[in-house]
Amino acid sequence: MVLEDNECDSVFEPQVTEEHVETQYGNVHCIMSGTPRANRPVILTFHDVGLNHKSCFDTLLNHEDMTEIIRRLPICHVEAPGQHEGAKTLPSAYTYPSMDQLSEALPAVLKHFGLRSVIGLGVGAGAYILAKFALNHPDMVDGLVLLNINPNAEGLMDSVAYKITEWTHTLPDTVIAHLFGKEEIETNHDLIATYRHHITTTMNQSNVSQFFRSYNSRSALEVERPIPGGNINARTLKCSTLLVVGDNSPAVEAVVDCNSKLDPTKTTLLKMADCGGLPQVDQPAKVIEAFKYFIQGMGYLSSASMTRLRSRTTSSSSITSFDGSRSRSHTNELQRGRTHSRGTEDKRGRSHTDVSMESISNSNVDQMISKSTEVAC
Repeated sequence: MVLEDNECDSVFEPQVTEEHVETQYGNVHCIMSGTPRANRPVILTFHDVGLNHKSCFDTLLNHEDMTEIIRRLPICHVEAPGQHEGAKTLPSAYTYPSMDQLSEALPAVLKHFGLRSVIGLGVGAGAYILAKFALNHPDMVDGLVLLNINPNAEGLMDSVAYKITEWTHTLPDTVIAHLFGKEEIETNHDLIATYRHHITTTMNQSNVSQFFRSYNSRSALEVERPIPGGNINARTLKCSTLLVVGDNSPAVEAVVDCNSKLDPTKTTLLKMADCGGLPQVDQPAKVIEAFKYFIQGMGYLSSASMTRLRSRTTSSSSITSFDGSRSRSHTNELQRGRTHSRGTEDKRGRSHTDVSMESISNSNVDQMISKSTEVAC
């Protein structure tokens, strides 16, 4: 169902409610913005370690280009136990939930708010949790936008290094090294100071430490890339998935590895040039641009909205395929389940493709077929 523009003619002020939702693994703090409707999904966000819904997503969601999405799709923020602003220290008898358990807490959140399906938007630890949720409950997830996801378990050397870091570094320093790359830490002093101040003054240090330990104790995400003629029942994400990472992020290798393990017909990797550890903070407009095409491909954004987006896009905003090792045709994974002629596919069958976002017309989007694509923006 395409949502038309007449839904956003007036000034939009979504209703916001905050609740602590009881789950089998403890209470999670949730913020619902907008009114859920039966015929459309809700954007479900989950933050990274050391962050909450505000510090992780406010720069993105408050950007003017995000308004058209927020008008149409309500947003439900989920914060891990003890990670919200003003959170009290968790009781000493409380066992912090594992990543698997946090993912299994989400069905209770959906039930509480009466949500039938969601589009997941997660960063780091939150991306892992949402991916795990989608693997175990594919009928509840329409799509995933995952930033900085690491699908692998921490190795023995990583665990030892983390233990040593705990002894020799403060918690804010450890979190900063998780969120940002070395170059960004050394050069972008204002940004790092802002987030260090947030971690130090806004977050409960004890609770953050427990969430961080839980993340570092995660198991590997059990996914396997389906191979034509091979195991057709391979365990993988069933929904359309957009992976996003900045090229200066400490998570680059992990995200690329995740892309290699997912279904190539449903997955896109967006590697953002000159971008740091938090793309939604560093380059929110480009993330929103990709997000809009992703949502339009699912039928939840009208073509008129995309026309306005293209009118604001400069020629410098381009996407380039770097997946030169594959000989099959490459297209942007911004629409799935559509068919087009063999001739059109052959025409796009170059191993390297330079495509301006501005040049992708509505008809092109309608014709797109899902292909695993690595693009740079």
